[in-house]
Amino acid sequence: MPDPSPDTRQKVRNLSIRLILLLGAASLLGSLVSNGARSVTGPYILLLGGSAAVVGLVAGSGEFIGYALRSATGAYVGQSHRYWKVAMTGYGLLAAIPLLAIAVRWETAAVLIIAERIGKAVRTPARDTILAHATTTVGRGWGFGIHKALDQVGAVIGPLVMVAALALTGGYAPGFLLLGIPLAGVAVVLFLAQSEVPTPGRLETDGGTREDMNSLPGIMPYAAFIFLGMAGFVNFPLISFHLKAQSIIPDTAIPLFYALAMAVSVVVALLVGRAFDRIGIHALLTIPILSTVTILLAFSLDPGVAIAGSLAWGTGIGIFETVLRASIAESTAAARRGQVYGAVSAVFGTAWFAGSVVMGVLYEVSIGHIVAYVVVVETAAVAAYIWMYRSRIAVNLQEGIGDLIP
Repeated sequence: MPDPSPDTRQKVRNLSIRLILLLGAASLLGSLVSNGARSVTGPYILLLGGSAAVVGLVAGSGEFIGYALRSATGAYVGQSHRYWKVAMTGYGLLAAIPLLAIAVRWETAAVLIIAERIGKAVRTPARDTILAHATTTVGRGWGFGIHKALDQVGAVIGPLVMVAALALTGGYAPGFLLLGIPLAGVAVVLFLAQSEVPTPGRLETDGGTREDMNSLPGIMPYAAFIFLGMAGFVNFPLISFHLKAQSIIPDTAIPLFYALAMAVSVVVALLVGRAFDRIGIHALLTIPILSTVTILLAFSLDPGVAIAGSLAWGTGIGIFETVLRASIAESTAAARRGQVYGAVSAVFGTAWFAGSVVMGVLYEVSIGHIVAYVVVVETAAVAAYIWMYRSRIAVNLQEGIGDLIP
């Protein structure tokens, strides 16, 4: 395929930037809804009669189902190329969040929370595949970093809506109802994005020919690291449960902690996006460190130490999701990208489910048990990273030798 002219490349770049910003705006509004609710999931389930183990189970189940289903939705997207229809369907399930306002039992709330996570499973492989096409000309890390930063802006605003609702009304229901307003904005932005670029694949002029993670030997070390890294990464609902159960801070301040964590992740996403374009997957090595630091700080009885733990958690979110998506886009051929996104996301979600359940149960025993668990798991994650790094070197060496053989 001949190289496109400079004018064509510039046009494609400009269109790609517009698409990234539009998808970022849709994610901002969607994240406002979902993260506004998630910032109070732990306390809300406690209010409805659930325990710490229930919080861990619901949060973990939601993440597990939401990620495990991506293997199927990713395969469907890869085969059908119906990126926009699938993405819009997934965003539509955000309607489960306003319905939390009428939940009177924790079981009902659990179903709605999981339904929203299913929506994320439906939309994410399609959206990320579109973004993978759009980031070809602007840099994988930078493009995904911009999208993640906008997504996290919504994650900051959402909890602030809950803070305002709790402060003004003293109840959770008004906050859940207010979170229904941005849904119309999500639909409008998505329709604009589709009209701008109805066929996203045309933005990737080189066809996306990387093959590093298209085979089992290539993806296994990466998947092992993702599994272990996420199995030791605590979920915020359990952190927020701890803050309420131990009366460390007032209920109205819990969403503020979450908002601050999300604000940190905005800056981190942009910084790590730029860093990825220079150092690649080495940025992932910070995850085991941050997971360990988070668990040591977030479950403190001191408010200052606990907020430091929340900020460490936000830093981890900004790094993990940005580098995860950028590295898949960079190392996978376009034809198989949706499937790989789905498969790796399934591993990601299975790990978060297992880790959330284990930590929820261990919380009922002692915080020391959670710390020991995380240290062991994240040490194993470092070993998996070394395996992944060596495997990538071997793949690149084989490719280099292949190029030298006539």
